[in-house]
Amino acid sequence: MKDSVLLITGGTGSFGNAFLNKTLNNSNFDEIRIFSRDEKKQDDMRRKYNNQKLKFYLGDVRDISSVKSAMIDVDYIFHAAAYKHVPIVEDNIIESIKNNVFGTKNIVDASLDNGVNKFVLVSTDKAVRSKNIMGKTKRLAELYVQAKARNCETTTLSIVR
Repeated sequence: MKDSVLLITGGTGSFGNAFLNKTLNNSNFDEIRIFSRDEKKQDDMRRKYNNQKLKFYLGDVRDISSVKSAMIDVDYIFHAAAYKHVPIVEDNIIESIKNNVFGTKNIVDASLDNGVNKFVLVSTDKAVRSKNIMGKTKRLAELYVQAKARNCETTTLSIVR
């Protein structure tokens, strides 16, 4: 991973923070990009870490143009951006589909278009035999990644739960 660029979508969330904490000083990434739509959390992270390797990209996974601009020259992606709070997702089904399913599609497609080396979807155990909308949207995201992985020779596409 020396001389490479890492992008973390949903980078200001709980996974993004924990992953960044482990990765920032224990890796040889030239740059780590945090992609999220939360300006306040990005500023908090910028102040907390105060590290030249960190770059912040405001954007939304549902907006392909912001995804594409953050993706330029990226080598590795951890895609953690998702709506994850079950009661809220149950009440906002369409927005959850847009974010969790179509947002993942945008990230995967842009990864393939930009020749990213490795892509990792951060999913959830709730996607296994899902009984709620959140799990179902994450399962659909997983299925999309799997479908694209079958025909992809340049980018390694993975899923973790």
